Amino acid sequence: MTATAKSSLPETAAIKSPRLTRRARTLLGHGALHVLLIIWGITFLIPLLWVLTTSLKTPGQVFIVPVQWIPKTPRWSNYREIFEILPLTSFIRNSLFVTAMGTLGSVFSSLLVGYSLARLRWPGRDAVFTLLVATMMLPGIVTLIPTFILFKYLGWLDTFLPLFVPSWFGVPFYIFLMRQFMIGLPYELEEAARIDGASSLRILAQIIVPLSGPAIAAVAIFATLAHYNDFMGPLIYLSTNDKFTLALGLFWYQGRYGNFWHLVMAASTVAITPVLILFFIAQRHFVRGIALTGLAGR
Repeated sequence: MTATAKSSLPETAAIKSPRLTRRARTLLGHGALHVLLIIWGITFLIPLLWVLTTSLKTPGQVFIVPVQWIPKTPRWSNYREIFEILPLTSFIRNSLFVTAMGTLGSVFSSLLVGYSLARLRWPGRDAVFTLLVATMMLPGIVTLIPTFILFKYLGWLDTFLPLFVPSWFGVPFYIFLMRQFMIGLPYELEEAARIDGASSLRILAQIIVPLSGPAIAAVAIFATLAHYNDFMGPLIYLSTNDKFTLALGLFWYQGRYGNFWHLVMAASTVAITPVLILFFIAQRHFVRGIALTGLAGR
């Protein structure tokens, strides 16, 4: 028995050795990948770090070589000064209004159209969806002039209407995102509701919408970022300073006071803070919504 046990030990070690080697290689590969991603992430964070540190410097410290990443005496008064120089509160209020209206319109229209394309059967549905996907490949600059002429005849220039009203008529990408998510929902729930006499709108409101939380969150985040960071729309349609959004207001300030980079960076920090907070709060819903629509390559 002892001889047999001794002879089996080398065989067991020989069997486990390749497994340990493969596991070690896997751990080593994952570790190298994480180190590479950390280095890559730090590289992308350097510009943001420069913006934050510059916003706390004096004018003479901005272009010091070598770069002084952390000021010895942070100048927090820069943030108070930008609110005194700029109507920053008005810019923020305008941006929040346009963003809220545009996000509501995007979610509402994508829910209705996405539900129709995914769950209802009507003649020409597939052709309409194909046309919808085709419009996603059309650059926005192509329709810029016709859209401007349309809003001019409507008398909407120098108003907020051109910035969010189009969202209430549907955005192709958001509709596509919502439709792809709704296709994966079980049809049994909808059929049971129809047997009980529920209408299509009631099914949408009481069954589809509660199940489509991740997709709605993804659309809402996309729409919020698009409207909040929109620069071309306000630049074309707005001409009164009191109606400027935050992106256009910062550009206007930079054009007039571009030499005061410490104040420009302080205003930029105020502008990007809400976006960063929103992304970190809703990151889990955003990733889940993208993954479950099939856009993540799964």
